[in-house]
Amino acid sequence: MPGLETKRFLIVTGKGGVGKTTVCAAEALALAQKGKRVLVCMCNAKERLSSMFGSELIGPEVKNVAPNVWAVNMDPELALAEYGMLALHSKTLFKLLFDNRYVRTFFRAVPGMQEWTLLGKAWWHTTQTRDDGSFEFDVVILDAPATGHGLDMLRVPKIILDVVPPGLLRRDAERAWAMFQDPATCAVVLVTLPEEMPTTETIELAQALRDELKLPIGKIVVNCVLPPLFSRDERAAIAAAAPPSDDSPPEAVFGAARARAVREQVQAASLHRLSEELPISPSFLPQLFEDAAKPAAIRELAKRLA
Repeated sequence: MPGLETKRFLIVTGKGGVGKTTVCAAEALALAQKGKRVLVCMCNAKERLSSMFGSELIGPEVKNVAPNVWAVNMDPELALAEYGMLALHSKTLFKLLFDNRYVRTFFRAVPGMQEWTLLGKAWWHTTQTRDDGSFEFDVVILDAPATGHGLDMLRVPKIILDVVPPGLLRRDAERAWAMFQDPATCAVVLVTLPEEMPTTETIELAQALRDELKLPIGKIVVNCVLPPLFSRDERAAIAAAAPPSDDSPPEAVFGAARARAVREQVQAASLHRLSEELPISPSFLPQLFEDAAKPAAIRELAKRLA
């Protein structure tokens, strides 16, 4: 679906294990090849993005990982320290007020604070400018947590607006929330698999984003889609046949065909549900029969997304 290159902030989320980070890497590369300066923000994650770009390990400092692509693996305590120094305009004052174990323990105990430090830091990168006044990054991609945790993270700025009195925290939450709800500047990218459980979870997630949070869904990516080998009637006939009775070569071949037919049936049903029940038509990424966490695989997926 064209149009993501016009956004300033992309939130990529979905059920755990569906390939969110892979889609972040491919989308970043696709946008970079269109001339955009792209930053990928990970949420204190197990770091796999560096292998996808063939770069050095990515830590809490912004690092260039490919032409026009940067990445950072955000740490909540470091992000809080960075936010505190920006707010106080003094490293000495920050260390005096915040850099002790009692205050750190308090902030860890505040519901939603760690989520806001990560979400807020990703949003703050959209505000960074260069010496000439242009934005440091044209597009910031947030590799958000999986569905439930991801929704909780996205609820935090709304909660801040409901309960926090006027001040710096509320002001920044207002600015961030306004961007997140603006379809001209932000889009949520949902990643799923053509399977029953991820499909159901994606439909429920889309409903929560649309009805509860009023966040714009800009793209739906169905990952690991198999090219069909059988027609609908062939799939039904093969899947309905009795399982193999022994391990002979002919029975083994039929067993493989039957497994493929069943998977194609599930895939077809899932794709039909996604097309019928989601607000926009899904995009598809193929099943790769190689390691997807390699630069060559990411380049191939980026071509599909572009």
